[in-house]
Amino acid sequence: MRPHAIRVLVADDQALVRAGFAALLDAQDGIEVVGQARDGAEALRLATELVPDVVLMDIRMPVLDGLEATRRIAARPALSGVRVVVLTTFELDEYVFEAIRAGAAGFLVKHTEPADLVRAVRVVADGEALLSPGVTRRLLAEFAAHAKPAPDAAPLAGLTDRERQVMTLVAEGLTNAEIGERLFLSPATARTHVSRILFKLGARDRTQLVVLAYESGLVRPGWRD
Repeated sequence: MRPHAIRVLVADDQALVRAGFAALLDAQDGIEVVGQARDGAEALRLATELVPDVVLMDIRMPVLDGLEATRRIAARPALSGVRVVVLTTFELDEYVFEAIRAGAAGFLVKHTEPADLVRAVRVVADGEALLSPGVTRRLLAEFAAHAKPAPDAAPLAGLTDRERQVMTLVAEGLTNAEIGERLFLSPATARTHVSRILFKLGARDRTQLVVLAYESGLVRPGWRD
């Protein structure tokens, strides 16, 4: 249980979209919109000043695009707890993968249902990855298949067998509770394993674990199809 309201920054160059997301989220219990940005530069500035829990970041924005803004947020130690969810008009946006590699915790299409948007904010703020929808796994799998011609398993050399099992399930999009059920562990134990994997691999969050799982060959592109 989070001890305070989830603080959200909304960044989009379209005023109606920005205002709509802000109004929807502000109306929810336990969520507070602390700022709105019209471009990536303003998003970066406000993220630095306000240190929100979640940033909803449009990709295509003037001055500084959402991709670069996400990269800069992820690179700042003071913003290590900020989770960026990139917003896109199309599911196959060519910049989605780069945004995830840059440090985004996941992505949403702008026409997502209101309830799904609210759920996404809560899920990401709680430290989970926004990776449950099958389309996200397929997109990441396709990206990993073309990103490197030969998988490199070296980064995973320091993981135990149990940690490899857990990482595989993270790549499947399972939550800590679901991982616990699958491996007969408590959710707390599953969370501990995930935390250790993140530390060992120097990964920012669960989304980057998914990318590493595909790139290292721990899971294969198309394995869920």
